[in-house]
Amino acid sequence: MKTSFGAMTGRERLCFVLKYLFMALCVVVALFPIIWVILSSFKTNAEILSNGISLPTHFGFDGYKSALDMAPIFKFFGNSVIVTCCATVLNVLVFAMAGYAFARFRFPCDKLLYMLLSLSLVIPMTALLQPVYSVVNNLGLYDTKAGLILVNTALNMPMSLLILRGAFQSIPKAIEEAAYIDGAGFLRTFFQIMMPCAKGGLTSAAVLCFLNTWNEFTFSLILTSSESARTLPLSLSYFTSQFSFNYTALFAAVTIAVIPSIIVFAIFQEQVVSGLTAGSVKE
Repeated sequence: MKTSFGAMTGRERLCFVLKYLFMALCVVVALFPIIWVILSSFKTNAEILSNGISLPTHFGFDGYKSALDMAPIFKFFGNSVIVTCCATVLNVLVFAMAGYAFARFRFPCDKLLYMLLSLSLVIPMTALLQPVYSVVNNLGLYDTKAGLILVNTALNMPMSLLILRGAFQSIPKAIEEAAYIDGAGFLRTFFQIMMPCAKGGLTSAAVLCFLNTWNEFTFSLILTSSESARTLPLSLSYFTSQFSFNYTALFAAVTIAVIPSIIVFAIFQEQVVSGLTAGSVKE
């Protein structure tokens, strides 16, 4: 039961105010860099160099025009959309099946296998560079979007498996038993009943996979060498050298790169939070 501010004691009021001040400080720290980059993309170079934290005197799109003229932003953007969407769909579909299997079935060494797959969360990204490069190169997928799709699908495997296993564990087994009694087969039960029931976990896994893949830089750098497969985060590394003094265009390119991920997370943030807490059940 909530207590009104007037009914609180002096100590409770102080704790209440400090709590909200701390949360406000966290919000400011998180939002300030994003807002600063977006506002700086509308400034001129002179304004940025003279006073970096001031507001722009006028809102112009010269920086965006320069960024689009100096690099194939739309090409990189399209590559990112293709790689990210395909990797997200493939990741959710494959690891929904795996999460369901780990949540519902018992087979030899199932817990050991799940533990080994989960331990890949703590493997440093740099330790995977050489083996991943060798596998992709031997498969003939170097400098292709298909190679990036497969790699990003695998990189997001531990988190997706963790979320989806928990989501399926939170669904009562009585739902499946009722479906089987009504004559539904295994595949129909999984796709038409279990998948909709686990939509919170599916959304969480999809959003996290989307964000990680959209912002992935290291493997895009290692596994590509031409503009035909390079993604948007990788293209930003060329802006710093191509127009090292054109900060307006640089900030405009950064804004173009981060806006999609911000929009996606803002739309699905409630589903992400609910999906991450759905698996907090006792086995």
